[in-house]
Amino acid sequence: MSSISKTRGLWPAIAALVIAIIGLLLAIGGVWSAIEGGPLYYLISGIGFLLTAALLFKRNPAGLALYALILFGTLIWALCVTGLDVWGLLPRLDIVLIVGIVLLLPVISRPLAASRAATLPLLGAVGLSALTLVVSAFMDPHDQEGSLPTTIANMHPANPENVPPEEWHAYARTQAGQRWSPLTQINSKNVDKLKVAWVMHTHDLPGAPNDPAEATNEATPIEFNNTLYFCSIHQKLYSVDAKTGKTNWIFDPKVQIRPTFQHLTCRGVSKHTAPANPVNSDGQAVSLNDCANRIVMLVNDGRLLEVDAATGQRCHGFGNDGEVDLRFSHQPYTTLGEYAPTSPPVVTDKYVIVNSAVRDNGSINQPSGATRAYDVYTGKLAWVFDAANPDPNEMPSEEHPHFHSNSPNSWIVSAYDKNLNLVYIPMGVGTPDEWGGHRSKEAERFVPGIVALNADTGKLAWFYQTVHHDLWDMDVPAQPTLVDITQKDGSLVPAIYVPAKDGDVFVLDRRTGKTIVPAPEVPVPQGAAPGDYTSPTQPTSQLTLRPKAPMSDKDIWGGTIIDQMFCSVYFHSLRYEGPFTPPSTQGTLVFPGNLGMFEWGGLSVDPQRQIAFINPIALPFVSQLVPRGPDNPTWPKGEAKASSGETGVQPNYGTPFGINLHPFLDPVLLPLGLPVPCRIPPWGTVAGLDLRTNKIVWQHRNGTFRDSLHGSSLPIQMPPIKIGVPSLGGPLSTAGNVAFLTSTQDYYIRAYDMTNGKVIWKDRLPAGAQSTPMTYSVNGRQYIITYAGGHGSFLSKMGDSLIAYALPEEKTAQDAHH
Repeated sequence: MSSISKTRGLWPAIAALVIAIIGLLLAIGGVWSAIEGGPLYYLISGIGFLLTAALLFKRNPAGLALYALILFGTLIWALCVTGLDVWGLLPRLDIVLIVGIVLLLPVISRPLAASRAATLPLLGAVGLSALTLVVSAFMDPHDQEGSLPTTIANMHPANPENVPPEEWHAYARTQAGQRWSPLTQINSKNVDKLKVAWVMHTHDLPGAPNDPAEATNEATPIEFNNTLYFCSIHQKLYSVDAKTGKTNWIFDPKVQIRPTFQHLTCRGVSKHTAPANPVNSDGQAVSLNDCANRIVMLVNDGRLLEVDAATGQRCHGFGNDGEVDLRFSHQPYTTLGEYAPTSPPVVTDKYVIVNSAVRDNGSINQPSGATRAYDVYTGKLAWVFDAANPDPNEMPSEEHPHFHSNSPNSWIVSAYDKNLNLVYIPMGVGTPDEWGGHRSKEAERFVPGIVALNADTGKLAWFYQTVHHDLWDMDVPAQPTLVDITQKDGSLVPAIYVPAKDGDVFVLDRRTGKTIVPAPEVPVPQGAAPGDYTSPTQPTSQLTLRPKAPMSDKDIWGGTIIDQMFCSVYFHSLRYEGPFTPPSTQGTLVFPGNLGMFEWGGLSVDPQRQIAFINPIALPFVSQLVPRGPDNPTWPKGEAKASSGETGVQPNYGTPFGINLHPFLDPVLLPLGLPVPCRIPPWGTVAGLDLRTNKIVWQHRNGTFRDSLHGSSLPIQMPPIKIGVPSLGGPLSTAGNVAFLTSTQDYYIRAYDMTNGKVIWKDRLPAGAQSTPMTYSVNGRQYIITYAGGHGSFLSKMGDSLIAYALPEEKTAQDAHH
C-alpha cells in the first residue's frame, strides 16, 4: 500500500513540474510582451502558473483555488479580446483549460487532501470555459448570411466575340474576363449528381534537373470544335478530345529553364480564327494553307508561338518558323529567366497583345515590361506601350534600339472590349517592388493600376491608379472583368471591375476610367526609409473586402497559448499602423499582404443576374528592409543574379536595401515545418456581390484543415474541420445558379449555390488544383473541367490530372428532354 501511496503522491509533483514549465514560458514571454507593448496577461498568468506550481509542490489545496482564478481570469480576458469566436478562444484557453481538467482528476486532488468544496471553484471555471467553447462553436462572427437577387437584369448580355454558348474560347471564356457560362444543364438542383466522366494525365511533373524550386500548375483550358487546349508545367501544349479526354497531339516548345527562375508557370493559351479572306496589318492577303485556327501561347523562356489547332504543327508564316523571341527582341537585358511570360495574351482580329512578368526584386537593371502588339499572321511588331518611356509608343529604332530598362510590367491576363476596341491592362511597378527611391516620374505614371489602350494603335485611352508610389508589391493582380450594369432607368453602363491586392474592388466606367463606386483618398501612415517617400493618401474603394479595422491583439492567433503569445510578441515587435505602413528596417507588417486579398483568380460574374462570386484571402506578410553590408552588397561580383522564389531575402541590387519578405507565420511551429499564420482564421472565404448595389450580400469561411500539413515534417492527416483556408485560383459560375472553385489549400472541387454561397456538392481531388475551372458542352452533355496539378509555393501536392465531371448519361438525357 505504501508504494501505491507514494506513486499517487508523485502525481501532484509531476503536475506541478509541468505547470511550472508552462508558467516559466509564459513569464519569460510575458516580460518580452510587456517590453514590446503587448498584453500584460501573459506575464500575470505566468506568475500565477508559477505560484500554482509552488503550492502543488507543497501539496497545498490552495493551488486549486488559485488555478481556478487563473482559468476564470483567462476566460474573461479571452472573451474581452475575441468575443464568442471559437477560433479566437481556442488558443487562449486550450492549455489553460486542459491543465484545469487534469487538476480535477482524483490522482491530483486527493493527495492534496482537497475537500469537495475546495474543488468547486475550479470545477466551475472548467465547466464555464468548456460551455463557452461549445456555445462559440455554433456562432461565427465572420459569417454573413444573405441572398443574392435571382431576377434576370439583362437577358442578353453583350457577346461581341460571338462565343457559342457551348464553348470556352479564352482564359475566362471570353476576353471580357467574366469566368461565366450560359449553360444550365448542370445546376444547383442536380449538381450533387456529378460524377467523374474522364481523367487525362499529362505525365508532366516537376523534378527535371533545371527546374526551379517553385513550379505551379495554374492552367485553365480553352475549348472549341469539341477540343480542349491547355499547357502543362513545362509549357507543353495539349490538344484533347473534349468528349473522351483522349489526347490528339502534344506540342513541346522545348522551354529553356534554369534553377534560378522564380517559378515555372503557364496559366493558359489563346486562340485566333481567321476570317474567310484574311489580310495582315500591312493590308496584304494571307494564304491559309494551314492555321485557319491557331493556338497562341507564351513560354517562360520569353517566346511567343503559334501552333495549328488541327495538327499541332507550327504556323510557319508567323515570325521565325512559328515563333517570335521576346527576350532578345529590343530588350536591354537578356538573362534567361529575368523576363518570363506566364499568362495567355489578348488576341484581336489583327494582333496578339503581349505582356510579361519581369523578375521581382532582383536589381534595378532588369528587362523592360513593355506591352507589345504583333501581327497575328506575320509576327511583325505593330505597336508598343513602354510605360517608363517619356513617349510610351516610341518604336525601336537605330537611335533607340531597346525598350526602357526596368519598365513597369503586367504579368496577368488583360481584358478586351471588342466593341470599344480597348484592351485593359493590369499594371504593376517596375522592380524592386518595396523600394521606390530610385524611380523616375515616368516610371510611376501608369502604375499600379489599369491602363486602357486602343487595341489597334497602343495609344492611351485612359489610366486609373489604384496605389500611389507603391512600396508593398500591390500590382493589380487579376484580369479585370467587363460587364454592363443595368441602371434604375433601364439603361446599361459599361463597367470594369478591378480587384486589387488590398481587398478593394475599383468599379469604373470602362469608356472613360471614371469611378462608378466612389474611391476617396484617405490618409495613410508616413515615414518611409531614408531616400524614399510615401504618398500622404491612397485611394480606397467603397466596395471592399478589406477588414473594417486594422489588425490588433484580437486578430493574433497560434496553435496554443504559448505560440499565440509569441505571435503576439512578434506582432508588437513589427512596425504596423494599419494598411500601407511603409517597409522598414525594423520589419513592417503588411496587411493585406503581398500575396493580396485578391490574386490572379479574379471575379466570376453572372452578367444576366449581375452578381459576382469571389474568393478573397487574408494572409499578412512581413516586409523588412536589409541595409547594405559585407553580406549584402549593393552589387554582386559578376552578373546580377537572384535566387529562385519570391519570399526570403531578395537582393534589390542597385538600391540602398535588400528586402526580406515572408508570410506572418507562427515562429514556434515554423521550425517544425508547420506554416501556420499568426492571424486568426478564416484565411480564405467566398463571398457574393450584388453588382447593381455594389454590396457584399453573403460571405462564408471556405475550406478545411485537411491538407494543410502537406509538405511539413509531420506526417499527420489533419481532420477536415472547416476553418477557412487560402485559395489560389479563380472561380467559375454558370447560368444554372451554381459556382465552382477548386483552388483551396485542401484538395476539393466544390460547388456552391450562387444565391446564398452554401456548398451543395464537393469531390476529393488527387492533388492541389490551384487553377480556375471551366465548362463546355459536347453533343448536349455539359462538362466541368479542372486541372489538378498542384502548386509549389502553395505547398500543395503536385499532380498531372485534367479531370472532367458530368451528370450521368441517363440524367443528361432527361435534362435534354425537359
